[in-house]
Amino acid sequence: MTEFKNRLARVCLVGRPNVGKSTLLNRMCGSRVSIVEPTAGVTRDRIAVKARLFSGVDERWIEVIDTGGVGIVDRDDLGPHVEEQVMTAMAGADLIVFLVDGRDGITPLDQRVAESLRGADIPVVLCVNKVESDEISWGTDEFRRFGVGKGPYPISAQNGVGLTQLYECLCETLDKDDFLEKPLEDEEPTMKLAVVGRRNAGKSTLINVLAREERMIVSEIPGTTRDSVDVVFERDGKRFIAIDTAGVRKKKSIADAIEFYSDTRSYRSIRRADVVVLLFDMTVPISSIEKKLARYVIDQHLPVVLASNKWDLSETTVKEFRRELDVELRGLSWAPFMTLSAKHGRGIDKLVERAEDLYEQGRKRVTTGELNRVLERALTARVPNSKGYRAKVNYATQAEISPPTFVLFVNDKRLFSKDYLRYLTNRIREELPFKDVPVRIVLREKDRKERETKESIS
Repeated sequence: MTEFKNRLARVCLVGRPNVGKSTLLNRMCGSRVSIVEPTAGVTRDRIAVKARLFSGVDERWIEVIDTGGVGIVDRDDLGPHVEEQVMTAMAGADLIVFLVDGRDGITPLDQRVAESLRGADIPVVLCVNKVESDEISWGTDEFRRFGVGKGPYPISAQNGVGLTQLYECLCETLDKDDFLEKPLEDEEPTMKLAVVGRRNAGKSTLINVLAREERMIVSEIPGTTRDSVDVVFERDGKRFIAIDTAGVRKKKSIADAIEFYSDTRSYRSIRRADVVVLLFDMTVPISSIEKKLARYVIDQHLPVVLASNKWDLSETTVKEFRRELDVELRGLSWAPFMTLSAKHGRGIDKLVERAEDLYEQGRKRVTTGELNRVLERALTARVPNSKGYRAKVNYATQAEISPPTFVLFVNDKRLFSKDYLRYLTNRIREELPFKDVPVRIVLREKDRKERETKESIS
């Protein structure tokens, strides 16, 4: 089994809807990755994250995969798509955790899952969740009737009870000689790329093309994706993470808690991304949703690619649409624009190349001498309207990267208006290697009391 030694073991969580798979995944990885709601069938796509398991003295890392519920009755008739994702996850797993609900006892859907796992070629561990009392614990032995895998192991994913015994079983079952015990540093993805936009803009289709597999459920039904899902993909020997997000809606259109959490996580995905792809649907006009997302990207100072999907269905020219973007999305004139057809795979490689270029731009540094020469020329070409006082930049330096942040030590911050700061930002972009990324300027001045004292003396 030496072919496995270059990756983590994959542990797949399987069971009927609402048995606590997402809660267990969140507990295992120590973060609220999957949406947890009492509504059955919240999870649709398979969600894979790294998790560190503690088993007594030893510890090891795994890749744990959350799946949708088997036998889900979905309000959007996506049940078959969900089960197809479950089967795909199981086919690529090294160990399956079969999760059941200790409160409900054995159900027909549990029996159906057990039958599909009976005789599986990989190890199966039976786990009884929601065991929060002795009364429920006494009934866990009835699940032995399934005749499937090791166990049952009684746990409470919600409260963290019984997980040490479960982790010990997982670590013992997964041979240490066959898999990595912790992630390799050189295999860590170099860039996180968040794909955001309105519902049904083609985000999941784009993610599937990047991953070169049906990683996300694609449907004409708006709102198919609910969670923000990280998908690792490779291009030219480099590993990246593409973050598929739920389509953002207007606040008044959010129907329930699931849509609220989906919307919230879309914005969280923007915050943790290195580069954002703002995806437009060329079959519909630009709306307040895209404007709101653009404003949020600007506020977070993130590099962004403006990508128009379904370009093959539009008769608009590139110049016309770029002109429309500049009017509708003020403040993003520096952001590059690209045309795509995710469905037909057109423009995808160029999109990745462009995103990587923005990522590298945002991480560049310039010397203090270069920066001060640019600012000196800018101040000479256009003097700020200082109302009788002379605005001066005594010194400037680059303080941070991602985004490139420049600290200007000035005589009086009040003399530098927003328009003039915008002018300086544009000059920095024009003359330094930050043409297509956001730039931040921070003003610093001498202590006000010291300045006022000197003015009074003079």
